[in-house]
Amino acid sequence: MDAYDEDSRGPQGPDGPPGTRLPDGPAQPPPAPPADAPGPRTGLAALSPGYQAGAALALAVVAVAACVHLLMVFLSLAPANTVTKQHGKAIEEWVYPEFEQNWKLFAPNPLQQNIAVQVRAEVRMRDGDLRTTGWTDLSAQDGAAIDGNLAPSHTQQNELRRAWDFFTATHAADNRPVGLRGSLSEQYLRRIAVMRLYRDDPTSREGVIQRVQIRSSTTNVQPPSWSRERVSDKPVLRLLPWWSVTADEAAGGVR
Repeated sequence: MDAYDEDSRGPQGPDGPPGTRLPDGPAQPPPAPPADAPGPRTGLAALSPGYQAGAALALAVVAVAACVHLLMVFLSLAPANTVTKQHGKAIEEWVYPEFEQNWKLFAPNPLQQNIAVQVRAEVRMRDGDLRTTGWTDLSAQDGAAIDGNLAPSHTQQNELRRAWDFFTATHAADNRPVGLRGSLSEQYLRRIAVMRLYRDDPTSREGVIQRVQIRSSTTNVQPPSWSRERVSDKPVLRLLPWWSVTADEAAGGVR
């Protein structure tokens, strides 16, 4: 047999050229590359089992609360049925007044008025003197906070407006409550007024609010120039009586 020099035989493996058959077995394949090491765990998988259980429990509580809330709001809007007849009080206590739904935007006659809610207060000063503040336009404050704000809060947009809608829906023109929720609407509106006065009115922050009085100023939105419709541009005032502030309401104000 002719002898080949080393360069003419090609690359050599540990047992001879690749793919050669060894005397005691079949041809051996080339060695496989090493497997990649597993990467680090991320997200919930990176937490310890105890924290994973806590996170799962928190997510479950949030999911259940969201489902209950959606169900309550749905039942408050649904036609009368067996559930609302048996549990109507619980549904109202959950929804009103913070989560009440209002569909006036889609009514045949949408709102065509600008309503400004204003408040003044009687404040007991530290020296014992009783001082009456000027009128504070709460609606104007909300409007200034919303104007130019790309992401205004739900409180700035809806809290005061919905509170006033709640009051007018449960009171007659003479400001007497109609139905069982009249007292609740008064408490809700008064609580908002007291909180806002303690936050924004310098005189109120220097003493203790004893009473508040709220009024609304309603102005018609003027029709476009091409319309023949003519409406009054004079504001119409609705003045509510003085309301005494409870100790809890005074203590709940932001000082």
